[in-house]
Amino acid sequence: MSLGKLLHRHAEHGEAGGTIDRPRAYEVFGSIAFLGARRAAFLRVATAARPRAGDRVLDVGCGTGYLSRILAPVVTASGHVTGLDPAPEMVDYATRRAPDNCTYVRGEGQHLPFPDGSFDLVVSSLAVHHMPVDARPEALRQMLRVLRPGGRLLIAEFRPPANHLARHVIGVLSGPAMRHDPRDLLGTMIPDAGFTVEAEGNLPYLLYYVRARRP
Repeated sequence: MSLGKLLHRHAEHGEAGGTIDRPRAYEVFGSIAFLGARRAAFLRVATAARPRAGDRVLDVGCGTGYLSRILAPVVTASGHVTGLDPAPEMVDYATRRAPDNCTYVRGEGQHLPFPDGSFDLVVSSLAVHHMPVDARPEALRQMLRVLRPGGRLLIAEFRPPANHLARHVIGVLSGPAMRHDPRDLLGTMIPDAGFTVEAEGNLPYLLYYVRARRP
């Protein structure tokens, strides 16, 4: 059994999606997966998101709150970061470690429990592949809805290594999480949801990003 399967609680319909419900194990796995460079990897994701002081940020699929805790000091005390995750174990873990300008709530990307135009920036890192396949387009539409006009979106996903052997080894360790090509995973969902794509490409540490804006 792969480490990925040990960490996940899958939905009832096979590959339809799943949640991660072992936060401490996930933290250990994250350190291993990034070969000790997890913070450097997520700093690159945070930089690609271009947060600003005073921003209201939503982190969809926040997990243990790792990225949101990096974003929190950047948006300063005048801003706020809200993390959302479907797993109560993750929300509890993140809440216990939350800085003053972070809050965490339980919820799903396809059913965001926030009013229209609530946020300046929506981020989602390594989370889209966990969503049920048929719910992903709605999750992107929901992200558009909760952004103010001109608000920004940053999606980051794993990209498999080009080397076939390395790809096989990582697949054995992680399960399906790193077997997809992020371009195939995301397809045209982001522009189809109504976003204007501004930039996309590879980041170090086997990451891929898309940055977009609500018109």
